[in-house]
Amino acid sequence: MKKLRLLLVLPVIFAFCLSGKTSEKSSKSKLKETTMINAPTTVDDIIKAMTLKFGTTDTAAISKAVKQVAALWTASDGNLDSLKSFCLANYAKPGADKKALFDRLSTNFEVLFGHFTKISLDLKVPLQLDNGEMIPVDDLFGAYDPYSHLTDDFFNNKIAFIVILNFPHYSLTEKEALGEKWPRLQWAYAKMGDVFTSRVPASILQNMSDALSASDTYIATYNVYMGKLVDSKMKTYFPADLKLITHWGLRDELKADYADADGLAKQKMIYEVMKRIISQEIPKEVIDKNDYQWDPITNKLYKDSKEVVGTPEKNIRYQYLLDNFKAGSAIDKYSPLMPTFIQRKFEGEMQLTQAEVEKLFISFLTSPTVKKVADLIALRLNRKLQPFDIWYDGFKSRSTISDAELTKAVRTKYPTIDVFAKDLPNILVKFGTPKEKASWICSKIDVDPSRGAGHASGADMKTDKAHLRTRFGKDGMDYKGYNIAVHEFGHTVEQTITLNDIDYYMLRSVPNTGYTEAMAFMFQQRDLELLGYKSDSLTKKANFALDNFWSVYEIMGVSLVDMGVWKWMYTNPNATADELKVATIKIAKDVWNKYYADIFGSKDEPILAIYSHMIEDPLYLSNYPVGHLVDFQVEKYMEGKSWWKEFDRILLSGSITPQQWMKNAVGKELSAQAMIDATNDALLVIKK
Repeated sequence: MKKLRLLLVLPVIFAFCLSGKTSEKSSKSKLKETTMINAPTTVDDIIKAMTLKFGTTDTAAISKAVKQVAALWTASDGNLDSLKSFCLANYAKPGADKKALFDRLSTNFEVLFGHFTKISLDLKVPLQLDNGEMIPVDDLFGAYDPYSHLTDDFFNNKIAFIVILNFPHYSLTEKEALGEKWPRLQWAYAKMGDVFTSRVPASILQNMSDALSASDTYIATYNVYMGKLVDSKMKTYFPADLKLITHWGLRDELKADYADADGLAKQKMIYEVMKRIISQEIPKEVIDKNDYQWDPITNKLYKDSKEVVGTPEKNIRYQYLLDNFKAGSAIDKYSPLMPTFIQRKFEGEMQLTQAEVEKLFISFLTSPTVKKVADLIALRLNRKLQPFDIWYDGFKSRSTISDAELTKAVRTKYPTIDVFAKDLPNILVKFGTPKEKASWICSKIDVDPSRGAGHASGADMKTDKAHLRTRFGKDGMDYKGYNIAVHEFGHTVEQTITLNDIDYYMLRSVPNTGYTEAMAFMFQQRDLELLGYKSDSLTKKANFALDNFWSVYEIMGVSLVDMGVWKWMYTNPNATADELKVATIKIAKDVWNKYYADIFGSKDEPILAIYSHMIEDPLYLSNYPVGHLVDFQVEKYMEGKSWWKEFDRILLSGSITPQQWMKNAVGKELSAQAMIDATNDALLVIKK
């Protein structure tokens, strides 16, 4: 999972009202003269003065810029006469003057953003890296946000106003309508206009950072010692030293167990663990501790095989979720154009509305193709589907290979983290990357041992490096860690290319998080090939379509739960953690009953509420299904072409709008129908 810093789009409108008074004793002519002299300056007056000074060809651009500056100009910045003087003095004429200003701003923003990102990442090292014990002060440093005062400082010194005046913000609608004809420099100008769109107080931004950091630490240290799980006969099913993080580790273990002789029993036990976490009945004594044995089916706790009384976690999970809501919604009053966290995450960050994303997901979830794929899975399993089969992994080549065999292969190849890091250039060469280019890319990537499941953190200046973080135990890297590491490697490769090779700094990265997830998926799905395992090329394409389809079916439901919970919190802003828990479980069951119950043959399953993203990364989950759709469309387009050349080419579109990026990449807009059609074709191939 990639952690991205995306600037909040939080416009704040400020109204001005100035009036002048005249003496009742003045004559009519004197009154008229005085009134004219003291007539309050208006925004229209400023636009007229600007047009007169700089010419009429840029009237629309000048009007747009001045109105946006005025919307954020407050009494502390001066009156409207001061605003007029500021605009006349700081507007750069289109052409060489504007380009020179743009270049200087880009250079300085790279310095600022680059160092702030590095500071933030470095301060989180004790929280995110498995390199020693954490102490309480680590949480305080990890929560510190170097960016929090940037907005205040740059509005106070008026640099923010200079940016807005010369590079006004374009709405998503405007970008989609105009962007297809924009040259690259105009796109870069438009992205510059996204930097300052609000004046959120630093204390509010810091509170948000504090809440996110606390929930991130909570999740990063939420492990279950699987060797301590027992059934009613005190039988254990997992290795004694197996420690899995929720939800990623539990889910990936469940996936791997399809190839295990005791797989079904293990999967049922994992599912019970998940349900106890969701309900918060899990004993606190078994969270990141291995002192007790625990039967998740009966929820009984044992010490030295003797039953003892445990302490339920209660509502801690939901309190963190609630804290994130309170911190996020505190920004609402500073964002009249997008007055909810939901709008800011979708329209501001994803550049897609929540309604259209939800509509896209529902159309997919209700496709008749879902039942066809489910029937095939049940046939392969030779049993009725269980709720946890939303994570069926049998369309991947590794589904016929045990996790133990894969882990052995990984640990043989990568006994230490340094060996893995040194092999990264070879991995890129296998993708078709020229050797010199592969070495250069990997020289800008550091590999770190993660406390959590793993993530990638990109740099924001060319002199810094991207960080690939994955779990690496004392016995070396296991298969789950390797699979995640390959995914995160995809992120860091994308981050390195779209920072260092892009034509304009303001166009670095990709359109949204879903798109960088797509790039990471493209690496991850080749993990077995990188280990030397080969698959049947005749069925590979069909299995690829089926695997993508089923993954999207699962994660879209989880995303709908995430959206539903945030809508509920906005409707119930004063709810308690206990009330939120009840509501979350109900929403999860409702989504299940609507889109999954008929397929799986069971109702009221809460499993869709297990995802850790809901707790530590608000409204992130929708990026995954979008990423899968992008991944699938791009992969189809790249068939028969040079994989690396196409991968490198499409990344250099940068962070333009999602649909324009897709047109540049594959010649078509983002579509779910392509995946559905290919899945129907794949079903015919598999049946043969």
